[in-house]
Amino acid sequence: MVTHVPSADDRSAQRADAGSGEQPIWTPSARRVQAANVWHLLDLINQRHGAGLTQDYRALHSWSIDHPGEFWAAVWDHCAVPGERGARLMEVGATLPETRFLPDARLNVAEALLSRTGPAPALIFVGEDGERADLSWDGLRDLVSRLQRALLDDGVRPGDRVAAVVSNRPEAYALMIAAASVGATFTSVSPDFGPAAVLDRFAQVEPTVLVGVAAYSYGGKRFDITGSLADVADGLPTLRRAVLLGGDPPEGRRSEWTTWDAWIDRPAGELLILQRFPFDHPWYVLYSSGTTGTPKCIVHGAGRVLLKHVAEHRFQHDLGGNDRLCFFTTAGWMMWNWQASALASGTTLVLYDGSPFHPGGHRLFDLVDEHRVTALGVSPRFLDACAQAGLRPRDSHDLSSLRTLLSTGSPLTAEGFRYVYDAVASDVHLAPISGGTDLCGVLIGAEPTSPVYAGQMQAATLGVAADVVDESAMSLPVGERGELVVRGAFPSMPLQFWNDADGSRYRAAYFERFPGLWHHGDFAERTEQGGFIITGRSDATLNPGGVRIGTAEIYRQVATVDGVVESLAIGQEVAGDTRVVLFVQLRPDMSLNAELERQIRTRIRMNLSPRHVPAVIVQAPDLPRTRSGKLSELAVRDVVHGRAVANTGALANPEALEFFADVPRLRS
Repeated sequence: MVTHVPSADDRSAQRADAGSGEQPIWTPSARRVQAANVWHLLDLINQRHGAGLTQDYRALHSWSIDHPGEFWAAVWDHCAVPGERGARLMEVGATLPETRFLPDARLNVAEALLSRTGPAPALIFVGEDGERADLSWDGLRDLVSRLQRALLDDGVRPGDRVAAVVSNRPEAYALMIAAASVGATFTSVSPDFGPAAVLDRFAQVEPTVLVGVAAYSYGGKRFDITGSLADVADGLPTLRRAVLLGGDPPEGRRSEWTTWDAWIDRPAGELLILQRFPFDHPWYVLYSSGTTGTPKCIVHGAGRVLLKHVAEHRFQHDLGGNDRLCFFTTAGWMMWNWQASALASGTTLVLYDGSPFHPGGHRLFDLVDEHRVTALGVSPRFLDACAQAGLRPRDSHDLSSLRTLLSTGSPLTAEGFRYVYDAVASDVHLAPISGGTDLCGVLIGAEPTSPVYAGQMQAATLGVAADVVDESAMSLPVGERGELVVRGAFPSMPLQFWNDADGSRYRAAYFERFPGLWHHGDFAERTEQGGFIITGRSDATLNPGGVRIGTAEIYRQVATVDGVVESLAIGQEVAGDTRVVLFVQLRPDMSLNAELERQIRTRIRMNLSPRHVPAVIVQAPDLPRTRSGKLSELAVRDVVHGRAVANTGALANPEALEFFADVPRLRS
């Protein structure tokens, strides 16, 4: 495969002083704008519908939300999604969640993800510990074929769940595709999740097959999780098969586990696409953060997610068959699912598993040069860490292949934008995006034909009628912060929540706050340039480094520590990111000390994950709660950030808030 190397004209992007907030920090060259994939979609729409659109992203976006059925049908056709689209384009429901796109369509997403063939690499894997593996398009198809046969032999049928505790490695992608090929629903978490956190998720969906990696490496250390996997398997009575990847089962448990190599030891054969399923057939179960209890299981439809992803990849990020995408992610974050769908655009995935700072901060930039990555995805926290370490990749690396730098997980500050263009690459499309697990996609993000302004996301994605509203659901003017909503249906809205037969929990999550609108739970504001600024979560979900964490998960672990009466966690905004702060109320005869802090952190790390561990633990004399007895996390968060509490009358003990107004340990 030959990757795209920018020409001199491509590298003639203009930069201007971003300090005023009015001048772009980067502008794409005329050649790059003219070659954008999005114009091919625009031409199709003009030819088919006589829309008369000129090459203007904003005009195309307006058309896409005014004609949603026609727009998403055009995406299907232009991207050549394998399957039958059907005649009906859209079935408008009485409410947004009842609206359906392409209700007669049938497809098998495995066909789309494996539509490219040949010896060129589909997946390039690099592990922190030095392990390397390439899998060609033909090799990926062969592995999926073997896995498909293994799943069928184990009795996996459409609607069954296949669960995985896996690293970001080729086998995980092949397993997902094989599960989709037989109509099973795939769900995964990363291997740094402890058994309690895994079972909080998997036990709800009752998988029939579990695949887990025996160990993973991070920060120069290797972690054996075979014991943890055994505990997980013990808590899943519906399992028919437990498979261990990359190691031997624990002593005394060998008869209960099958090794990966033995499981896939089958004759090579043609991939069996048994059938095409309805557009809304389940593909994934992703998990909410569990703020108010065990994590919600969000069921996503195959056609829904695939169609949204191919639109994002091809038209928002200009990805295609000559590109190589490397997003630093784990199999427990929806960006893993997002990255996997890029296979449907013929894009090669460069997979990295481990710490991006081991053995040094140049690790991901080394991958860009070595594998000619054209699109790199990182978090603002990673960029901040590079800046703080004084790294200047543009001085130490070539980076000539890099055209797009994606950023997500938390808002990227204007200083982060300036760092990228000063120290990473002067001619790169810096593309912060915002979406999430709830839609397994992007609401606000990049568009490759317009300038980039420091601190801003460029535009709402095509087909998404994003808006910023006040408490009365009225649109707010430019520059005023409000709630991010979507005013119309879009394909990747979830199918449902698991075990939510009447849909009440689903409706409550997204549609009750603002009837008739999708409520996303982010604070945002519009900009004069037509972009958006996301200023953080408006609910109680924690979001350190882009990983959504539920407070309820933390509370369940802290409650088992002797001496802790109760606890309350918030996300504190510090230096452009969010850190987890845990307040603990202790027995009257106890005081917080180093040993107790160590016990709390260890308990959380062992049973949940390192991401759940609070950055700061503070003893509080009392914790505020509502009159119905619920802890008021939002009130504490507002006080810590110096914001007025909207409704202290709802609190049974509003005087408890006084303590949180000035906590010395939270000043830095």
